[in-house]
Amino acid sequence: MKIAFLADPLTGFKIYKDSTFAMMREAARRGHEVYAFQQRDMALEEGIVTAEVARIHLTGDPDVWYTADPAEEMRLSTFDAIIERKDPPFDMEYVYGTYLLELAEKQGARVFNSPAAIRDHNEKLAIGQFAEFTSPTLVSSSEKRLRAFHARHGDVIFKPLDGMGGTGIFRVKADAMNLGAIIETLSDNGKRTIMVQKYIPEIVKGDKRILVIGGKPVPFALARIPQGTEVRGNLAAGGIGVAQPITERDRQIAEALGPVLAERGLLLVGLDVIGDFLTEVNVTSPTCFQEITDQTGFDVAAMFIDAVEQQVTER
Repeated sequence: MKIAFLADPLTGFKIYKDSTFAMMREAARRGHEVYAFQQRDMALEEGIVTAEVARIHLTGDPDVWYTADPAEEMRLSTFDAIIERKDPPFDMEYVYGTYLLELAEKQGARVFNSPAAIRDHNEKLAIGQFAEFTSPTLVSSSEKRLRAFHARHGDVIFKPLDGMGGTGIFRVKADAMNLGAIIETLSDNGKRTIMVQKYIPEIVKGDKRILVIGGKPVPFALARIPQGTEVRGNLAAGGIGVAQPITERDRQIAEALGPVLAERGLLLVGLDVIGDFLTEVNVTSPTCFQEITDQTGFDVAAMFIDAVEQQVTER
């Protein structure tokens, strides 16, 4: 197969932990042709979506891990699979990219995850579709409502709807210290919608990333454990990742959501679970492949490429 990865610049990859690299390595190991391009390389001209795409060759050298052939302008529909792995922020440029990919789909391209499905599943708001698995949650721009939620639950977490890597997350305890300033800052004085959730004490045991591939859960999660006085478990915020078997509750959540999300075109999803509660549904470029594989021996990348091959074969 010819597999093209829409990703951020390859020169910025940290290959010892990068999940996209793990996907590429597994695809190359199986003899598939691996290509790469960036969102800025795409174009729509005379109704056809193309991109400046380069075939890449993995070297096995950690210092110079790939070589690339000269980039060529190619129709995206010529590839057997396009893997969307551009990292957030999910801004309007990201949205424009999904529009181009959706047009490419209409011309015969197979894109994973589906660009329309990515657009339709805000990683914070998507949990509202599965409220039976969430802790008490409010989404609003109203200071009155946000204050009332805090008064009702006492210990809460505020977060922006477009954040990533734990940015913009604040805990407010019963003393309400800085409550007004936090609401004003995150909501831009009521102009921006934000989320607030009841604090889940089990965060001290980790914010679990449960990967779901082709509707089925990976049997191990990565618990991202906050360090020191930090409330955030995100690896980008200094959390330590510890792989562990998924619990029965984890499996219940994953098996309930997995087939639904897969049917919508989301081949790879990262569910975030704290304790027994679903907190996010990550659909842009879920990570933690290598951490889980390195600590457990379970080959997450192989499971992913299996799913891609199956989707292409069943086309």
